[in-house]
Amino acid sequence: MPLAYFLRTALYEQCSAFSLQLVHNWYEIHPSRLHTGDDTMNTLLPFIVGAIGALAGAALFARSFRGKQRAVVGTAIGAGAGAIGALLLMLPLDFCMFDPERKTADVIFGGILIVVGFALVTLPTRALALRFLLPRPTIMRGESGAGAYRGAVLPWLLLAPTLIVLALFLYYPSLDTFRLSTLLSRLGAPRTAFVCVDNYTRLAVDSDYINSLIITLAMSAAIVVIGLTLSLGIATLAFQPIKGAKIYRTLLIWPYAISPAVAGVIFLLLFNPTGGIINYFLDGVFGFKIGWLNVPAVAPWAVIIASIWKSIGYNVLFYLAGLQNVPNDLLEASAIDGATAWQRFIRIVVPMLSPITFFLVITNMTYAFFDTFGTIDYLTGGGPLSSTTTMMYRIYQVGIQNNDLGKAAAESILLFVIVIGLTALQFRTSERQVTYGA
Repeated sequence: MPLAYFLRTALYEQCSAFSLQLVHNWYEIHPSRLHTGDDTMNTLLPFIVGAIGALAGAALFARSFRGKQRAVVGTAIGAGAGAIGALLLMLPLDFCMFDPERKTADVIFGGILIVVGFALVTLPTRALALRFLLPRPTIMRGESGAGAYRGAVLPWLLLAPTLIVLALFLYYPSLDTFRLSTLLSRLGAPRTAFVCVDNYTRLAVDSDYINSLIITLAMSAAIVVIGLTLSLGIATLAFQPIKGAKIYRTLLIWPYAISPAVAGVIFLLLFNPTGGIINYFLDGVFGFKIGWLNVPAVAPWAVIIASIWKSIGYNVLFYLAGLQNVPNDLLEASAIDGATAWQRFIRIVVPMLSPITFFLVITNMTYAFFDTFGTIDYLTGGGPLSSTTTMMYRIYQVGIQNNDLGKAAAESILLFVIVIGLTALQFRTSERQVTYGA
């Protein structure tokens, strides 16, 4: 017996006649669901999920407002936010994941969507409730506190342009992409068909997609680690007081002005297996050639090298700015105490640059996931044997080359969620090791 059918049957048996009376109006809105017991269960699910979300939201807010004023109001707001959040992603999909014919993976994915919707609504609402419902601490004379606007209208007016841009170019496209990911949609075809979350659950058993995920994580890690290490070393050398330092630093930063596509063309001329400059040099000096773009084990390194070269100017620019803020008295004191140059670099310079390193890790990770598309397209085209097909490039292959817009939309949503998750994990784990100030 499928897990989805078992869960639906168990929930149905627990519903009382009073619960059935509560959903009478819902039957009138959806008369097509009056035919079977399973359809009756479908109409109960919104109320059950909403009630569970309300209880969870009330518990979350009650804990946050424990022992504080307006605890009852905060708990009521939490119940409403929890109910709305639990139904946020379920109502547009009509709880299709819990249909009897659905597989266990669909039910699990439906539960994940309920939790995600709950978090998307309750967490911001909780922050706003704590901000506006709790009394602000009184600032005594002579004490300094955070600045605040006297009214509530002016801050929103100042934020309005940014919020409008985000709503038009980020939030609405994201919601529309999520809608597209639930459809069977072909590029150029006038009609679409609703397929629930099949575009998502089928990716779990798609070996090509899992392979692209592994390739993306491995290449991104190499680009971030190797790129930042080289950038710090080059910035340290460029920071030395030498003649013509300004010209030298400008030339180091110059590659950042080049687009990823141009970087792909440049390195195609360098790494071309037959007429490339690098293989011409290796053949003339050492007597051998490397199949940079023909060997699956070597081609990813060609993309990694090109991507590092493209972003190295950006990293050097920030590290040069950070090195100017390292106190010389600390370096001089450690030198007097007998610390070597390497010890001073590891124990003083590197910790003092931790805020910049933390920032560059986030930006380089985003670049490695998204902006390497142009380099891959011109350099390897995702080959050989899909060895350089990252998640971003696979979205292009599936959506444009294979005309499967629904599946490409699902993969783009998952890529977006993965990047957000890695960024949040980075903030949770690495920000504590960042040293601000001397």
